Amino acid sequence: MKTQELQLLYIFDAIMTERSVTRAAERLAMTQPAVSNAISRMRLIWNDPLFVRKGRNIEPTSYALSLWDQVGKPMFALTNAVSATQFDPAVSKRKFRVAVSDVIVEMIWPQLIKLLEREAPGVDLHAVPYTPDGTLSALREAHVDLAVGVLNHHDHSLRSTWLFENGYVLAMREDHPLAGKTITMEQFLAARHLLVSMSGDAHGFVDNYLDEKGQSRRIAATVNHFSIVPNILRQSDLIAAVPELISQDCGFIDGLWLGELPFPVDPTSLYLIWHARHDRDPSVIWVREQIGRLMLARWQEILTASPCGGN
Repeated sequence: MKTQELQLLYIFDAIMTERSVTRAAERLAMTQPAVSNAISRMRLIWNDPLFVRKGRNIEPTSYALSLWDQVGKPMFALTNAVSATQFDPAVSKRKFRVAVSDVIVEMIWPQLIKLLEREAPGVDLHAVPYTPDGTLSALREAHVDLAVGVLNHHDHSLRSTWLFENGYVLAMREDHPLAGKTITMEQFLAARHLLVSMSGDAHGFVDNYLDEKGQSRRIAATVNHFSIVPNILRQSDLIAAVPELISQDCGFIDGLWLGELPFPVDPTSLYLIWHARHDRDPSVIWVREQIGRLMLARWQEILTASPCGGN
C-alpha cells in the first residue's frame, strides 16, 4: 500500500469514528479544509462517494462501512501501539464525550471539572444525554467514549466496572393526602404517577414489576431529567418513585415526603461502561479511573451523610 493511501486510511478511520468532519479534524489536529481535501482524494482513489450529508452529520456509504469493517480494528490496534505511552494529561488536548444522566452530572461533574483544571487543563469534557439503549449503541458506534448508567445488555463489545447498587423510595409533596402513611398497593395503583424516562417510554422499573403481577399504574406525566421532579411534585398531587441516590440531597427533597414503595423492588446496579476498542487506550483508561474514583467517593459520602431534617 502506498504511503498516501495509508495516511488517507488514518483520516478515514477518524471520520468514521467521529461521523463528523469537524470532530475528525479536531481529533487529528488538522484543519477542516485539509480533511475535506483528503475526502476528495479518497473518493477519487477508491471510486466511491464514501460520505453523504445527513443534517449536521455525515452518513457513510455501504462501501465505506465495508471498508471500515476491514480496517477499523487494525487501525485502532496500530494507533494504540503507537500512542500507548504517549498520553500525558498535563499536556493532552483530548476531548471526551461521556453519556450520563443529570443525576450523575450533579453528583460528580463539579469535582471532575476541578480535577481537570488542576491536572489536565487542555482536556475537554462533554456530557451527552444518557438513554439505556441509545447509549449502548453510541458506545458501539464510537459516538461516546464512556457512559455511566444501567447495563441491561451484556455483549462481547462492551466492558464495564460495577460501581454500586441503588434502591428506590416513593416521593410526594409533604401535604399530599398519602404523605405520612403506610401506602397500600391499592392506593399506589390509584394514584397519578410522575416518571423520569430517559428514552421517552412511559414504562419504568416499577412497571416491569407490575407487569409480572398483571397490574398497571397510571403514568400521568413523564420528564427526561430528575432535576425538575421536586418542583413538579411540590405543585401537584403526583407521586414518583425516585432513586435512593438522590434521596439524600436535602435541596432535592426539600418540601417532599419520602416513604417506602408498597412492594419490594430489586436495586439497580450502576456501571461505568466503555467499548472494547478502548481497553488499552491510555487516555480513556485515565479518565474512566477518575470518574470511577469520584463516583465511589461521592456514593460513600451519600451513605454516611446525616439525614435531612424533617424527612
